[in-house]
Amino acid sequence: MSDIMRPIPFRDLLDWVLTEYKKNRSIFGVRKVVQRDEEKRFPIFGQTIETVYGPAAGPNTQLAQNLIAAYAGGSSWFELKTVQKMDGRELAKCVPKPCIEMRDEGYNCEWSTELTVEEALHEYIKAWFIIHIIAKEFDLGDPDGIVFNMSVGYDLDGIRQPKVNHFIDTMIDASKDEVFQDCVETSLEAVRSKRLHHVTIRDIRRIPSRISDSVTESTLHGCPPAEIEAIASYMLKTKKLNTFVKCNPTLLGYEYARRTLDGLGFDYIAFDDHHFTTDLQWKDAVPMLERLQGEADELGLSFGVKLTNTFPVDVKAHELPSEEMYMSGRALFPLTIELVRRLSEQFNGKLRISYCGGADYFNIHDLVSAGVWPVTVASTILKPGGYERLSQFYEVLSDIPGKAFTKVDVSAVTKLEKRALESGRYSKPVKPLPSMKVEDSLPLMNCFLAPCTTSCPIHQDIPAYLQAMEEGRPYDAFRIIVEKNALPFITGTLCPHTCADRCMRNHYEEGLHIREVKLQAAESAYDTYMSEPKRPAPKASGKKAAVIGAGPAGLASAFFLSRAGVETVVFEKRPEAGGIVKYAIPHFRIEDRKIEKDVKLCQRFGARIITGKEITDLEQLKKDGFTDFVLATGAWKGSAPVLKEGKSMDALDFLTAVKYGQDSLNLGKDVVVIGGGNTAMDVARAAVRQRGVRTVRLVYRRTKRYMPADEEELRMALEDGVIFEELLAPVSLKDGTLVCSVMKLGEPDESGRRRPVDTGEKKLLPADTVITAVGERIDAALYEKLSVKLDEKGRPVVDEQLQTSRPHIYAVGDGRRGPATVVKAIADAARCAQAIAGAHFDRYEEENAAGDEATLLRKKGQLTAELSQQPDPRCLGCATVCEVCTDVCPNRANIAIKVPGLKMDQILHMDGMCNECGNCAVFCPYSGRPYKDKLTLFWSKEDMDSSENQGFLVLKGTNVRLRFAGTVQEVDVAEKSDLYEPLRKFILEVIQHHSYLLAPGAGEHAEL
Repeated sequence: MSDIMRPIPFRDLLDWVLTEYKKNRSIFGVRKVVQRDEEKRFPIFGQTIETVYGPAAGPNTQLAQNLIAAYAGGSSWFELKTVQKMDGRELAKCVPKPCIEMRDEGYNCEWSTELTVEEALHEYIKAWFIIHIIAKEFDLGDPDGIVFNMSVGYDLDGIRQPKVNHFIDTMIDASKDEVFQDCVETSLEAVRSKRLHHVTIRDIRRIPSRISDSVTESTLHGCPPAEIEAIASYMLKTKKLNTFVKCNPTLLGYEYARRTLDGLGFDYIAFDDHHFTTDLQWKDAVPMLERLQGEADELGLSFGVKLTNTFPVDVKAHELPSEEMYMSGRALFPLTIELVRRLSEQFNGKLRISYCGGADYFNIHDLVSAGVWPVTVASTILKPGGYERLSQFYEVLSDIPGKAFTKVDVSAVTKLEKRALESGRYSKPVKPLPSMKVEDSLPLMNCFLAPCTTSCPIHQDIPAYLQAMEEGRPYDAFRIIVEKNALPFITGTLCPHTCADRCMRNHYEEGLHIREVKLQAAESAYDTYMSEPKRPAPKASGKKAAVIGAGPAGLASAFFLSRAGVETVVFEKRPEAGGIVKYAIPHFRIEDRKIEKDVKLCQRFGARIITGKEITDLEQLKKDGFTDFVLATGAWKGSAPVLKEGKSMDALDFLTAVKYGQDSLNLGKDVVVIGGGNTAMDVARAAVRQRGVRTVRLVYRRTKRYMPADEEELRMALEDGVIFEELLAPVSLKDGTLVCSVMKLGEPDESGRRRPVDTGEKKLLPADTVITAVGERIDAALYEKLSVKLDEKGRPVVDEQLQTSRPHIYAVGDGRRGPATVVKAIADAARCAQAIAGAHFDRYEEENAAGDEATLLRKKGQLTAELSQQPDPRCLGCATVCEVCTDVCPNRANIAIKVPGLKMDQILHMDGMCNECGNCAVFCPYSGRPYKDKLTLFWSKEDMDSSENQGFLVLKGTNVRLRFAGTVQEVDVAEKSDLYEPLRKFILEVIQHHSYLLAPGAGEHAEL
C-alpha cells in the first residue's frame, strides 16, 4: 500500500548501507559523502558535534534511512520528527496526500510522524547505531560527534501518556530496549563475520545507549502560553533535558508579516490575522522565556528557542488538497531572521537560538558566523539535489572554527535581516515562472530528458552546445546550434528562452543563461564557419522554391531549403531583409550588425534574396519555374481599435517610426501605452527614450503578474522608468485625458489568469499620445487572392506539414500563427523545408552528449552565488543524468539503477519506503508522478494488491509476480520470454545485483 511506510529491520539497513557503499561509494543515493575534520568540535549540551547543521524535524527525519543519508551529507545535528499521542494510521489518515509542495517557497500539510510512536523510537535507535558504525567503518568522523534532538508535542497531557513518556525515557536510556539490543547483537555478528573491517567489538560495546538528552518542544498554533511553559518546565525539571521551545513567526504580528511578504512579492500568499491573535504573543513570550532560562540555569541545563515553526497560510490555488498549509523556505527567511533579531536584541544575544526558517547555502555561513546555531533545514533538501546539498554546507562553513556558543552577534543579525529585505534573493519575481513540466506522460522506463530541449520549439540540442562551450569548443557549439537554428544572432539576443524557464537550475538558483551562451558561440565561431567551404547539398530533384517575405520565417525557410538542395529565392517588398526584427525592434534591443550576420548565414547555401519586390500573385513565379511557395508575410496589420472615443497610434507604426525617423516624432510629455505583451514593453521603453517625453505609463486591465510579457521584458521596462498602471481598462481619450475603468481580479479564466471585473469606478490619466499594443494581426489579402482557406481569425488553415488548402503553397511564421516568437518561426521553416525537400535537420544529435556522467553527478546539489560566468558552467545534463525523483524523495524511495545494455539508468520505486508525499511529482519534468508511474518493487503481496502501480514482487529466486500492461502474471525473469525485454533485464538486474532492496529479511542478503 503506497502510503504506508514499512520500517526496515536493522540487519537489512546495515546490509544495504555496507553493500551500496562498497558497490557505488554512496549511502542511500548520497554520493557526496562527507569526511569530517575530527579536529573541529562544537561543544553543545556537554557533548560535541562536528558540524552545526542537519535536517529539521520533518520528512527528512522520519525514517532511519533519512537520518543516515543526512549524516552521509555531513549532518551532525538531527532534529527528529515530532512524536505525539496521535500516531500511526490514525494520524496518517488525517494528512491529505500529496502533502508537500516545494517548487519555490515550500508548503506542507503534514506535521508529525506517520509511524507509531514505538516505530519512530526504533527508527531513531537504528539510525543512531548505523551512524556510529559507518563513522568508524568509512572514516567519516568521530562516532560520538553527533546529537539526536527529540521533538515532542503537542500538549503536556499527551506527553505524559505512557507511549510518549516511554519514548522520551527510552531515548534517554535505550539499553533495555529490544531493538537496541538487536542492534548490538547484529553489529557484533557483522564484526565477527568480517562484514565490518574497521569497527571492533569494543566500538560496538561503546555505542551509547543514551540516544538523546535534548528536546525541542513543538506545540500547535493556538497553544496557550501557560501550556507552552508547563511543557518546557516539565522537560527541564522532570526529564532533565536540555530544551528548546519552538516559536512561531506569528510573534511578529500580522501587520509586519503581511507588509513584509507583500513587499517581497509574495502578496498572493493568503492568510488572515486569526493565528496572530491566538498564538503566543510577544508580551507573554519574553517573560516566559526569561523564567525558563532561569530554571535551566538552576538545573545546569541549556535552554533556548527554535526559530521558527512553519507559517500557516490558506490554500487558494490548489497547491495541496487541504484548506490550510504551512509555508517554509525562501519566503520564511525574512520573517524568521527578523524574529532572531528581535529576540537577540531583547536578550542581549545571550538567548541560544536553534535556527530553521529558510536556511540554505546562501545564508548558512552568515547565520553560523553570527552565533546562530545549530541550523536545521528542510525545504532546501526537498529540492533537486536533495541530501547532496548538505555536503556544500560543510564546504561553505569550513572556515568557521569549532567553539562553544557564547552569544548571538546582534549587529551581524541586523545586517543579515537588512540584506534579506533588500538583496532580491528573497523576492518573488514580478511574474511566476511558467510550469516547468513537458506535456508528455512519464514513461515506465527510459525517462531522462532535457526539459530545455523538449520545450524549445526547434528542439535545439542545448546541453550539447553548453557542454562544448564549457569545454572551450565554440566552433563545435556553433555547428550544433546552426544545425537547427537559422538565426543564432537574433535568437541569441531576442529569444524569450522558454528553455531557461524550464531549466532544472531554476530549483537551485536561476535558469541557465542559455541564450547568452548561444550568442557567445555565434560571436566566437561565425567568421570561421562562414569562411569554410560549404558542405555540398544534394540537389532536390525538380524543386524550386519561392519564399514570400524576408522576415525571420522567410530567412529561416531559405536557410533550410537551400541547405537541402532546393534552389531558393526570397522576395521582400521592403528595401532590406529582416522583417519585423529589422524594422520594428528598437536598436537598444538588437544591433543591425547581428541581423545582417543572420541574413548572410541564411544565404550561405545559395539562397538569393531579392528586395524591393512585392509579390501579389504567384502566376509569374510559376512561369519562372517555381514549384513550391512559402508564404512568410508576417503579421504587420495594426492592432484592433481599443478606445471607444479618440485616436491612438499603432504600436508597429510607432516602432518603425522610432527606428528610422525618430526625429520627426512629437509625442508630448505624457505617453500612455495600452497592452501587456512584449511589444507593449518595447513600445514603452522606446517612448521613454523620445525627446520631450516626461512620463510613460503602461495601462493593463490585470496586474503585472498576469501580463503576457516575459519577466525579463517587464523588469527592463521597470528599470527604464515605465510606470505600470495596473487594473485599468482604457475607455476614451479626449483633451489630453485618458479615461479608464477601474478593474478588480475575479476568478481564473480558462488560461488560468484571473478575470478582470469592472468595479464601476473611473480613473483619469494625462495622455498627450496613446499607443495601442494589444496584438498585431495578419493581413489576409494575399491569402484571399490565392483562394487559400482561412479560419475564423483570418489565419491560413494548414496541415501538419504547413501546407495550405492550395497544393505546394505553405504558410509559416507570424503570417500563419499571428504574432509569435522568432524561434517558432524557425520551427515552422524547418518543418516546411522537410515537407518540400524531405530533409531532416538533426545530423549531430547522436554525438551531442552533454558530458560524462561522473562530471554531471558532481554538479548535483551544488548551488552557486556566481551567476555571471560565461559560458555558463551550471548545466546538469538532464538528458544524461536526471534522477531528480531520487534527489527529492526524503525517504529514498526512488532509486536509479544501471542496467546492462540499456542506455540510461532506470528508476525503481520502493513501495514500502513511500508515504505518497508527492514531492517527486512536483519536480519530475514529465506530467507524471514517479511514485505512481515508475516500476515499483513491492515487499509483500498485501502491498502489491493494495496498489495499482506497475511493478513486481520477488517470489523465489528469479521468479516474480509482475503487474504490467494491465495484467498480473508470474514470470521467471532469468528466461527470455514475450515480456518486454528492457523490463525483463531491469527486474533481473535488481534481483541479481541489488538484492539488498528486496523484501526485508528475504534472501541471502540478510545473512551478515
